Amino acid sequence: MSEDRVTEKAPAVGSRGGLTALLTCAMAFSMLQLFLLGALGPRLVDDLDISATVLGLTTTIGFGTAAVLSPSSGRIVDRVGPRRALATLLLVSAVALGLIGAAPGAGILLAAVAVGGLPQALANPATNKAILATVPPAGRGSVTGMKQSGVQLGAFAAGLPLAALAAWAGWRGAVWTAAGAAVVAALWALRVLPPDPPAKGTAARTSLVPRGAIAWLAGFSLLLGCGIASVNTYLALFGVRELGMGPTAAGALVAVLGVAGIAGRVGWSKAATPDRAEWLPSRLAAGAVLAALLLAGALLVHQLAWVAAVAVGVFAVSGNAVSMVLVMQRAAPGRAGQDSALVAAGFFAGFAVGPPIFGLLAEAGRYGLGWLLVAAEFAAAGIVAYAWARRERRKSTVPA
Repeated sequence: MSEDRVTEKAPAVGSRGGLTALLTCAMAFSMLQLFLLGALGPRLVDDLDISATVLGLTTTIGFGTAAVLSPSSGRIVDRVGPRRALATLLLVSAVALGLIGAAPGAGILLAAVAVGGLPQALANPATNKAILATVPPAGRGSVTGMKQSGVQLGAFAAGLPLAALAAWAGWRGAVWTAAGAAVVAALWALRVLPPDPPAKGTAARTSLVPRGAIAWLAGFSLLLGCGIASVNTYLALFGVRELGMGPTAAGALVAVLGVAGIAGRVGWSKAATPDRAEWLPSRLAAGAVLAALLLAGALLVHQLAWVAAVAVGVFAVSGNAVSMVLVMQRAAPGRAGQDSALVAAGFFAGFAVGPPIFGLLAEAGRYGLGWLLVAAEFAAAGIVAYAWARRERRKSTVPA
């Protein structure tokens, strides 16, 4: 039997709650460095004397690296197992955060976020593999939603407690604190997770080109990622430069987005039952379009920025969690890591492409046009998701 189809074992960490907490932390640390760069962006721009365009380039490099590494990382996770992969993820995250905290300028900063691409690439295949190996099918939606909400937990941590710590200890102190916490999490993973099976000598020869449902989900994720990455990277800077907020209040916008994303990912993942999951991505994308339009409207009514941050979390951010539920529902035996990585590669590619384009508009002070571009990206994601859902429904109704 494929290890991806083991369904009746109890999680070896002692309880499903313990497994869920560990996977949630792993997802949070996999992207924490980029959320910190967004939340602390106003401080970094001033202290390191970098432009808004360079700030967007950090996201491009981080996610560009993750997109390139993701297909290979899926094979690696399928070969070595989730325990080794999760420990590596957390330790490399600590290294990336430590380098960011030590960066004297743009060069080391960009190198650090490139290092941070590896944990991003490992995160979804490793955590999905762990869920498929230990959680019965009925519980996978809720566990997936919780662990995917770890990404937004990272956004919350960057936007509120770590941003507040930066006001007291400086932005470098806040980043180094996060690096230390990642090391602690790595030790936790090594202590509580069961040993992986012996690593296979060679990876199975599987296609690195997504096909069928995985290809559609990768395309949806790419377009969704373009918009989400622009919001994550520039929301705090938008608050400072266009809405007159202080750095701490602007960081709180990111925290609000993070909390809303946690609730949205958990709720929508539970709702993604096999009979209706395929329709959720298009509906969430429609809500994301409205959220982007609210951000544009915040230029006229500043308070709309808070409503928009909630809406981005509930709709746009939740779309990726639902995609991962769909991957686990449709992954071929033995390919959970690989298929998760291919969909994640599309998402990461969107994160690499979106911010540089938005950054050009931000540098020119044209945030309104930038948010309309984000709305168009979300709308395109919705069209792809709707077309796929209709295709799947037609296939299911064709007589055998």
